[in-house]
Amino acid sequence: MARPLTLSLDGEEYQISLVKIDRDKLYGSVDIEAYDEKGNEASLRILAADGKTLIDKGGTALATLTDKGDSVERNELVPVDAEGKPIEQVASSFGKTTPVEVATIEDYFLQIIKSVYLVLPFEGAELKGLRDVLSAGRIFTFPFSWRGGIEYDTAYLIGAEDEVFIVVGKQAEFEYVKLNQAALLDAGEEEDISADDLDFDLM
Repeated sequence: MARPLTLSLDGEEYQISLVKIDRDKLYGSVDIEAYDEKGNEASLRILAADGKTLIDKGGTALATLTDKGDSVERNELVPVDAEGKPIEQVASSFGKTTPVEVATIEDYFLQIIKSVYLVLPFEGAELKGLRDVLSAGRIFTFPFSWRGGIEYDTAYLIGAEDEVFIVVGKQAEFEYVKLNQAALLDAGEEEDISADDLDFDLM
């Protein structure tokens, strides 16, 4: 059963559900189908390293190995920092009450956006008070994690009387340079991009 995301604002609690807004919902999508000369549908297969064996869909998998080559289950892995100390993991934002704080438009514009969600009332909950607050032009922020993990993302609650959205991202880190001061590029950024490398699906 789906759990609500419960937000606390101005002494009121709002139970909401989230609907992810992705590129397919905004712009549609294209499916490519391939057929052979007899009209049979073609399928994608992987050529193995021997150059002769074809591997069908579902025939490969990822595995985590120790330095000795032993397999390790994912639930046995423990995240550590640069000094090898365990990192305390954060819990999911669902199933608990999360207070929101006032944010500024400058804070919002400094985010690198990862996901956008449409906010809907959870099982008939009332969101009129939340919409009224947001329609006044206020922006709120809170830590967010869908499943839990190493750290929280930053979520922003924005919207108006008709629609409410949660925008999830990370704080952008800008390196400022002075006038006539050269900026240093990473080695990976020096590669030239040709017209053939452009993916028009990204535009």
